[in-house]
Parts: sequence; structure tokens; C-alpha cells
Amino acid sequence: MKTEKDNLDQLFNKFENQWDIQEMHTDHQADFLKKLNAKQPKKKKYWFVTAIAASIVLMLGISVFYKNEKPKEFKFASKETQRTDSIFNILIDNELVKLKEKSSPENEQIINDALKQMKVFDADYQKIITELQKNGENKQIIYAMISNLQTRISFLQTVLKRIEENENLKNTANEETM
Repeated sequence: MKTEKDNLDQLFNKFENQWDIQEMHTDHQADFLKKLNAKQPKKKKYWFVTAIAASIVLMLGISVFYKNEKPKEFKFASKETQRTDSIFNILIDNELVKLKEKSSPENEQIINDALKQMKVFDADYQKIITELQKNGENKQIIYAMISNLQTRISFLQTVLKRIEENENLKNTANEETM
């Protein structure tokens, strides 16, 4: 304790003639109380406006940067081509849902391989769509498009059939015969 007191004494002695000793004017306390009691102007709350602006910016950002998984649009194609594509894609999506429902550790490799092959079919399909955009509709391009879609559906059905056969084989292998 004594050393702390000595340290403080030395500090005060060191700055002895450097202290600000100016006295405040006599009305200082009254001025301070007057300012303290004065009504503060209300601060405008911009948080509500800011929240709305942020929401709008977020919505615009999402709409601009959101990319659909299937970027193909058939603005250039006939109604029949559009209808054919949508029907086949609904069937393909249904088969993919069935395939994903069959997911299990035993089927994981088959399903992963099937999904890789589907990516190849999708890449081929995108090439067909690009050709359709460039050259317009003709029998060869429409045939290639329908053929690709049919191939995808039959491929998925074959994969599902194999998975079911594997499951049935597993179940019968575990059964005992009398």
C-alpha cells in the first residue's frame, strides 16, 4: 500500500504545475440544468423504412440471382413441343421420386450411378434444346428430343426394376424353406 501511495505522490509532484485549475463561470450549473431539462427533439425512427427497403432489396436479389434447375424455356417452340416436353418431364420427375424413395445403404451405389447417368442424359438433352433454338423445329430434332426423354424414362424404370429384384432376392434368401 505504501508503495502505491508513494507512486501516486510522485505522479502528482511530477505534474504539479500542469493541472487545469480554471474555475467555471457562475451560471454553469444553471445552463447545464436548463439543457438537461429541455425537451430533446424526437429522433425519427427509420428502422421501419429500412426494414421495408431491405426486404425489397432481398426479394429483388433472390429473383435476379435465383436460377431454376432446368433453365430451358420453350418460347421458341410450338405448343405441341412444349406440351410433349412437360408431360415427359413430369413422368421423369415421378420416376426420380420413386428412385429416391428406394434409397438405402444396399441401393446407394445403384442410385448414385443412375443419377450420374441421368446427368449425361440431361447434358445430351441440353444440346438438343440448343439445336432446337438455333435451327428451329424439324423432325430430326423433335425425334431426338422425344427419344432422349423416352430413354430417360425407360432407364429409370429399369433401375427401379433392378432395385426391386435385389430387394426380393434379399428377402427370399433370408427365408427358410420347409
